[in-house]
Amino acid sequence: MLTELAKQKVKALICMGKDNKKLIDSFTGIIPIIKDTCSIEDAVLQAYNVSEKGDTVLLSPACASFDLFKNYIHRGELFKQSVRNL
Repeated sequence: MLTELAKQKVKALICMGKDNKKLIDSFTGIIPIIKDTCSIEDAVLQAYNVSEKGDTVLLSPACASFDLFKNYIHRGELFKQSVRNL
């Protein structure tokens, strides 16, 4: 089950977008750190702040994000640029 795997493997969940309630509600009490953000820059900064050397940060869109980005390429480019800007 996904929740059991998340409990064992996931340190933090950083949600980005307008309506993250269902995702946050689903993982509250399962994942220790949950953050809600409105921009990719803030999401990357939050990930940086909760991560430690050796951690993996994964950009894993849970749904389409046409309200925030032109397309998946644009989303990836902004993610990479935000990481470079740290």
